[in-house]
Amino acid sequence: MLAIIAALEDELSAIVAAARDEGEICSEKVAGVTLLHARLAGRDVLLTLSGVGKVAAATTAAVLAERASGMIHVGTAGGIGKDVNPGDIVIATELLQHDLDARPLWDRWVSPVVGKTRIPADAYLTAALAGAAVGAVAGHRAALASLGLDDPTVRPGLIISGDVFVNTAEGSAKLRSELPDALAVEMEGAAVAQVCAMAGIPFAVARTISDRADQDANVDFPAFLRKIAAPYARDLVVGALKVLD
Repeated sequence: MLAIIAALEDELSAIVAAARDEGEICSEKVAGVTLLHARLAGRDVLLTLSGVGKVAAATTAAVLAERASGMIHVGTAGGIGKDVNPGDIVIATELLQHDLDARPLWDRWVSPVVGKTRIPADAYLTAALAGAAVGAVAGHRAALASLGLDDPTVRPGLIISGDVFVNTAEGSAKLRSELPDALAVEMEGAAVAQVCAMAGIPFAVARTISDRADQDANVDFPAFLRKIAAPYARDLVVGALKVLD
């Protein structure tokens, strides 16, 4: 059974609505985490909110690791890679905690418990999300245009996570200089990746780019969540579930 995670209620809302269309949703609370047992695309799934930040995401992932055979994390992120723009979808090939620094005991960004800086996403789940992302982008061009967003694309690559909201040009530039191949920055994905790596559970992460992670962000974020990010998340997850064995 796959678990679907998002940090914010609005990021998960369209997925929950789609599940309600397929049948009853039952909930339980474990260690403060609310799990929704549902069916989506004809499959049994768990739906849950992680909350914001790495600790919240890791806590949620640890609870799910006892119950799920795999995890998919969806939501929004800031684009920091060259030509990564609002409306694009970034599919993680690997994840890194950009604020993890245990020097001199370990090299910078190395997670001691997994012994590496970058944690690769599961190739099978990632390919399913990437395929679904193409359809998601194509299906929402009118909504994107209504927000002044044109020509969205799907980009695979490095997503970085940290317990800081990056929203200045200086912060984004610093990350780009230190991690030039990073495409997007958010606050949860690498924590989920670490828990899954420790538990031996496959995972994948897809992020809808809402802004360029600087003070010049000009998209109405609540409208973006409602019109773009939530439908994207639903289409990504449903499309991926339909092709998975």
